[in-house]
Amino acid sequence: MKELIMKWSELLVPWLLSHGIKILLIAVGAYILNKISKRSIEKIVRVAVVSDKFLSKEAERKREDTLIRIFTWTLRIIILFIATLMILQEIGIPIGPILTGAGIIGLAVGFGGQYLIRDIISGFFMTMENQYRIGDVVNFDGTSGLVEDISLRKTTLRDLDGTVHHIPHGEIKKASNLSKDFARVNLNIGIAYNSNLEHVIEIVNRTGKDLSE
Repeated sequence: MKELIMKWSELLVPWLLSHGIKILLIAVGAYILNKISKRSIEKIVRVAVVSDKFLSKEAERKREDTLIRIFTWTLRIIILFIATLMILQEIGIPIGPILTGAGIIGLAVGFGGQYLIRDIISGFFMTMENQYRIGDVVNFDGTSGLVEDISLRKTTLRDLDGTVHHIPHGEIKKASNLSKDFARVNLNIGIAYNSNLEHVIEIVNRTGKDLSE
């Protein structure tokens, strides 16, 4: 037993001092790179997004937050993928066959993945066109709710009942934003024929102002 432990120690210690340290450095480097990229993306988006004079500061911030979340999520996946391949190579698993196999599998499921590509392309243009942002209230073909999250593939809504809807971007045929820039409510108010219209208008305006505050 002692000889077996000594044998394993002789094999394990040199491996830890070489490959083990490299794996640790790769993991730490990926973590630090993820943190740096997150902050960098936020700063770049805040500076790069051109301000629209017709939008309020809150609306502009919603748009920027949406772009930051999507870009951060995408870059995080790329960093994780590259770090995983580097760690597998250090462990001794050849990554060439993995990449080749991934290419073959990708080709095999290419026809099935056309819907995924459609969702990603639709999500990209939706974000670039600033159709809606996280925090907006929207309606997708009869499904209404608050936008809680946006990825390149889908939008997550929460309706008034608290139900969460996950809607792929490629399935959205018509997106109605109920809270972008401003919202209007039309009310039919019945009054008597002999009412003083000036007085009625004053009361309606005052009530509306009180409600908005």
